[in-house]
Amino acid sequence: MKLLTYQYQSSAQKLGVLNNDTIIDLERFGQKNNIDFPDTMLELIDAGPYEVARIQKALADANENTIADCSIPMKEAVILAPIPKPRKNIIGIGLNYTEHVAESARTLDTSKELPQQPVIFSKPPTAVTGTHTDIVLNPKLTQQLDWECELAVVIGKKGKYVKKEDALDYVFGYTVINDISARDCRRAGQWIVSKGQDTFAPMGPVLVTKDEIEDPHNLNLWLTLNGVEKQRSNTKFMLFNINDLIEDLSTVFTLEPGDIIATGTPAGVGAGRNPQEWMWDGDVVEATVEGIGTLINTVRELK
Repeated sequence: MKLLTYQYQSSAQKLGVLNNDTIIDLERFGQKNNIDFPDTMLELIDAGPYEVARIQKALADANENTIADCSIPMKEAVILAPIPKPRKNIIGIGLNYTEHVAESARTLDTSKELPQQPVIFSKPPTAVTGTHTDIVLNPKLTQQLDWECELAVVIGKKGKYVKKEDALDYVFGYTVINDISARDCRRAGQWIVSKGQDTFAPMGPVLVTKDEIEDPHNLNLWLTLNGVEKQRSNTKFMLFNINDLIEDLSTVFTLEPGDIIATGTPAGVGAGRNPQEWMWDGDVVEATVEGIGTLINTVRELK
């Protein structure tokens, strides 16, 4: 399923299922079928695969009239981030594609050697925003606003010391993150000021349950800025794949339902270009991961 969090006609946040170009309102669908479904994405993730299967079966058994009566056009809704307020910081992975390691070493003074362990940082929950929202450029903080298209993994169950071969059993689903970075805000090797400013984690537009992604390690991903392609690669080129990351991270700390892992970006970021390129007021950036969707945001300078 393609799940999303949205608002409709000034409603509170609602949980829905994307059905072509319409959204099935799960609350209304449940009421019509005398079934109680979770109200939020985090509640659904907590409920686990059984609840996902229950929703899938109910939708499969429903007639077209019932589905239509519980649906609204997607274009009439405000699409929020799938998890608008994560419980914890987003777990970011740096330097996880070979060519990005090389371009970062040339321009950002990082090591030219391939990492021997995942490079981990975090982005606070307040960095999260949805598709078709603004990325805030604060000129007092940065003149080097950059983009990074990434596959994001959403954890579905609690895990500690997870074995690599079991790692995908702990995944609930996948979404898209644009890991916005202020390249001139790094502080003595610490990245959270560069990565963690408000709106620096656009996410969405949907969360795809893992059963719909046959192989998360073979997904094309790309990014355009004002319609011009800047990044294009495939998740098969990750240095540390999802299994590696979950094994490593769960050794360091307990992974919990709703945790989000941004798996790193390929080459093509603005800092790595010659001459370097940055995002400015009015720029439109679109990040896409195959099988999930396109995340669209506009840069707005803080006045």
